[in-house]
Amino acid sequence: MFKDLRELVAAYKARDPAARSTLQILLLYPGVKAVRSHRKAHWCYQHGLFFLARMISQNSRRRTGIEIHPGAKIGKRLVIDHGMGIVIGETAEIGDDCLIYHGVTLGGTGKDVGKRHPTIGNGVLIATGAKVLGPFTVGDGARIAANAVVLSEVPSEATAVGAPARVVRIAGEKVNYAAEVDQIHVADPVTVELNALRQRLEMLEKSSENTGETK
Repeated sequence: MFKDLRELVAAYKARDPAARSTLQILLLYPGVKAVRSHRKAHWCYQHGLFFLARMISQNSRRRTGIEIHPGAKIGKRLVIDHGMGIVIGETAEIGDDCLIYHGVTLGGTGKDVGKRHPTIGNGVLIATGAKVLGPFTVGDGARIAANAVVLSEVPSEATAVGAPARVVRIAGEKVNYAAEVDQIHVADPVTVELNALRQRLEMLEKSSENTGETK
């Protein structure tokens, strides 16, 4: 237990420039309190003490503003920055060394049964306000941008942005969606239609001329 706490404190110090001391992190950081409470709730959940598990998780929610279902599986050294408004569903799984910002939801779509929530790999960053919804995997080292709405699998080392989210980088290399997302060099639809009509008119005139010559 003490080893896990030391590793967690080290993770917060490495990722949060505002972290001043070990005591501050352990006593004042809501993310630390939420995860520690979740460990207890998850143990109760695994041993069939569902009411007690839920009571612990709801009490933690009131104290921290972070709602983690007792059934969720959380790996080591999870850093929750600020944390207010985070919701993590029952069948969600989070790997080791992840970083999650406030307002994030790891939820379901309401269409699935059984496994309903996402599986987050190791070393994943999920930025402020992102929504990851559904029973798919976000690969190791992936990055989810702020306010992204992720509805399908994200490869390892990928960066996903937008609503709905799309992958724009993999392992630091840009994914070429330029032709699809260019909002500047877009043809005027009226001009396109007029050009098509002019071409059609020219074809009809040529066809008419050829018919007259044949007669």
